[in-house]
Amino acid sequence: MDRLEGWLTRRRRLVVALWLVTLVAAAPFAARQTEHLTAGGFKVPGSGSAKVEEALADFERAEREPLSVVLALRPQGDAAAVRAAIDRVRAVAAELEDVELPAEAVAAAKREAGTKPITIVPLIAEGPTESVVDLAVALRDRLGAGEARDGVETYVAGQAALFAGLQDLTKEDLREAELRGFPAVLVVLLAVFGSLAAAALPLALGFASVLITGAIVFFLSQAMDMSVLVTNAASMIGIGVAVDYSLFVLARYREEVRAGAPPDEARRVSLRTSGIAVAFSGLTVMISLAGLFLAPSQAIRSMAVGAIVAVGIAVLAAVGLLPVLIRLLGRRAYARGRVALTLELVWRRLRSRPRRRGSTAPGRPRRPDFWTRWTERVIRRPVLSAALSAALLAALAIPAFSLKLGDGSLQQLPAGHDARVGAELAAKAEGPGASGPTWVVARFDRGGWADRLNRAAVARWIGAVERDPAVAEVAPPQPSRDGRSVLLTVVPAADPEGPVAGALLDRLRAAADGGRGLAAVADVEVGGGTAYVEDFKDLVFGSMWKVGLFVAVFSYLVLLVLLRSVVLPLKAVVMNLLSVGAAYGVLVAVFQYGWLDDLLGYDSLGYIHTMTPLFLLAIVFGLSMDYEVFLLTRVRERYDATGDTRAAIAQGLRASARTISSAALIMVVVFGIFAGTGVPAIKELGLGLAVAIAIDATIVRLVLVPAAMQILGRWNWWLPRPLARVLPAADFEADAPAPAAPAPAPEAGVAAPAGRRAA
Repeated sequence: MDRLEGWLTRRRRLVVALWLVTLVAAAPFAARQTEHLTAGGFKVPGSGSAKVEEALADFERAEREPLSVVLALRPQGDAAAVRAAIDRVRAVAAELEDVELPAEAVAAAKREAGTKPITIVPLIAEGPTESVVDLAVALRDRLGAGEARDGVETYVAGQAALFAGLQDLTKEDLREAELRGFPAVLVVLLAVFGSLAAAALPLALGFASVLITGAIVFFLSQAMDMSVLVTNAASMIGIGVAVDYSLFVLARYREEVRAGAPPDEARRVSLRTSGIAVAFSGLTVMISLAGLFLAPSQAIRSMAVGAIVAVGIAVLAAVGLLPVLIRLLGRRAYARGRVALTLELVWRRLRSRPRRRGSTAPGRPRRPDFWTRWTERVIRRPVLSAALSAALLAALAIPAFSLKLGDGSLQQLPAGHDARVGAELAAKAEGPGASGPTWVVARFDRGGWADRLNRAAVARWIGAVERDPAVAEVAPPQPSRDGRSVLLTVVPAADPEGPVAGALLDRLRAAADGGRGLAAVADVEVGGGTAYVEDFKDLVFGSMWKVGLFVAVFSYLVLLVLLRSVVLPLKAVVMNLLSVGAAYGVLVAVFQYGWLDDLLGYDSLGYIHTMTPLFLLAIVFGLSMDYEVFLLTRVRERYDATGDTRAAIAQGLRASARTISSAALIMVVVFGIFAGTGVPAIKELGLGLAVAIAIDATIVRLVLVPAAMQILGRWNWWLPRPLARVLPAADFEADAPAPAAPAPAPEAGVAAPAGRRAA
């Protein structure tokens, strides 16, 4: 870090020029980052739904994703207007690839024109789910979904159309969140620094990080499938992390200047202390997000990639650009602004009003500041502080034990959205399950569809399924091109995303695995829209423990290297798990139980979106490490200088508490904006992150961590000698003045503090 600071100082003009060129080059591509994103990517390799989707290629005109155009006749319209709308649909379908409007469907729709308030024009869409979603996007744009023409409103219906609607909605929500987020963060930074110039630095770096990340997402989307949710996740994390990391480095620089250090020395110290903390924090966050790759889902992995890129750019900006900007700003980077100075003067006048006799007598000890008093209270009763804070976190986590996952594209969309209205109209005309049929593919063990015994088994299966009250109808069986398989289409009587259709899927799969009935003569796989959702849900549940273990182990290893302690990283992992559990509990209480619907204006769906817990685990674990690293590096720094654990805890907490609180407030503001904007899935993630960061930066970092460290005492710094010999040393205070009083000799197995070695 010392060498980096020297290089940045010597090459400051080159550094600024390189960043400016990068930003100018990135801007046009960042504006196009959503062009190639997809609402798909949730297919689970090896699952029943994936096998059925692959098998559909063997069947003539088998649709992977049913798609249709819904024409709603209004009072001012007539049959001629409906027929004109059908012709317009046919013309648009002819211009697009992988979609066909059969002539018989056109003729049937025109015969019904004007006789019913809703006319359904079925389309035949070819290709995988992702392609059909892109096709639905194009249809919505060209047909003017939701618009009325000559008394006829046009909508696109089907599961792919719902995904397409979500895709457009998330783009709009992202723009709104960013427009609201940056001004809110600026207000917090002004309160923290009291200077517009200083406040503008973290904000500028946050903007630059989001811009460059957007351009990288654009290029990545050319080479791999990237979920439409990438932009929201990357922007949400990128803004918060970039501003926080810049805040850490800038706050340390200003602290060193106020302590009397020359600006050049203050920059060097801020990089070798907070700069190291930022680098390790960013590494920990990226490792935590990399754990999401253990979930074999392209949507999850693409979101992880976007967030990792955002964090990496934020680290580079904080340690590679911010020191140069600090030097260019000169005195304005650490001086307080006129407004702040005026407010401070008013405060001093108020405090210097006449007081009671003797309250300001010479020699009377000055009252300690708030953080000093807070630290003393926590350390004075560490067992009580730790017990109360742990009990509070456990109580918040209780609702998490009833966590229920679900996915509902229809419920994600607001009432009145054209994709939702189209789905509701189609359900009214054709039945709620028509848009998401369940497909059953049976590949016969011997013979084929021509075999009499196989036909009889299929007929018996159809008869049994039709008697199920959750089934609306079973379409006639469709043999494959080679005659070895048969496709059976089951239309549920209820919403394909609801619990009734889910229970029907379970029954069909149980029968397919029983070795009786149709399963006795064929290999049976069950897929379709409901299976697609349920398989993804199973994937997430099955991946939770793997991601959690990966994140915990690698976070422990990163902190082991940074802090040179076996105990402190273990304590950090345990406390981060408490933060995650508490966030889960609050999330369930708000979005599943609906306890705060009236207050927050939410409409709870009775479940948590499937991806939310997995992302919350990885992101919260990584971001919590930011404050853990920043606090413990300050404590370690003071311990290296003094050798006194109690003094190190008190001094480290007092020095870092204000910055941690300010950084956490910024994160909470950013995540809170996303919690109030967008589809429920993004709201859940935003609220969960805001709650987790607020809990972590207050209850955990300011109470539980210092209390636990006080209880552990010298065990905090225990490091076996073999590890002490191989681990690198981050000697934050290696060139600092030696402590005034000789520090006690280290215990066996505890590495000697760096400050005493330098002395």
